[in-house]
Amino acid sequence: NLYEAALGLGIAIGPLLGGLLGSISWRGPFFGTAILMAIGFIAIVVLLGKDDATERVPVKFSAPFRALGNPALAVLAATALFYNIGFFVLLAYTPFPLKMSAIGLGLTFFGWGVAVAVTSVWVAPLLTAAMKRTTVLAVVLPLLALDLVAAGVFISSQLGLVIAVIVGGLLLGVLNTVLTESVMEATELPRSVASSAYSAVRFLGGAVAPPLAAELAKIFVPSTPYYFAAGSVLLATIIVICGAKLLSRVNDGVEPALVEAEAIGVGEGA
Repeated sequence: NLYEAALGLGIAIGPLLGGLLGSISWRGPFFGTAILMAIGFIAIVVLLGKDDATERVPVKFSAPFRALGNPALAVLAATALFYNIGFFVLLAYTPFPLKMSAIGLGLTFFGWGVAVAVTSVWVAPLLTAAMKRTTVLAVVLPLLALDLVAAGVFISSQLGLVIAVIVGGLLLGVLNTVLTESVMEATELPRSVASSAYSAVRFLGGAVAPPLAAELAKIFVPSTPYYFAAGSVLLATIIVICGAKLLSRVNDGVEPALVEAEAIGVGEGA
């Protein structure tokens, strides 16, 4: 769980650090990110040994596209596409109705990041040990939809929106982990190929969500993006439930901790 813990710590600290730097100058968060990326690059060069070229297996450029022809992977990719719309509406649109200072936004999303870290590291493994992965998805996705509806209802309340953001973080931590694990176990495809195909589709949802949310708020009312996101997440739930038979492979049991950590690392890194 060291990778998950480090990822969660970064997610939690990032918004707070960005808020602090943003209170100094709007350029601050960008320069801060550049410095952190440079540190990360140096750490990779210094700490990671050279790969053994004999272990590399060439992968065709078309492999991720052909991988989407696998029914189980297609179901999970479609699920993630609509789930990510909900994820990025909550993440990218919420700062506008919150109308907080840079510090206020930093603290709010610090709480969100801590929530993501806690549930991804500790809660998700407990749930998948007690229930099938598909069951966890079918239960937690509707809870996220309800949280998005609550964000729409309480959009005029800063406290209400902050609570919705943090509760959303708790749910997103579970969903991110379980979806990534499921993708890694859904097929016999190389994990890098499965992850590439899955990530290419899911981030389409992340790309569409912010501008779409802004346009919906402009055309209708400020709460509309949240209701749309809730509907999108419900659609993801329906896809999981209808495709449950195709996902039977993902419920074959709990993996050893090292294998699970490698799977999550590959999935999140794509």
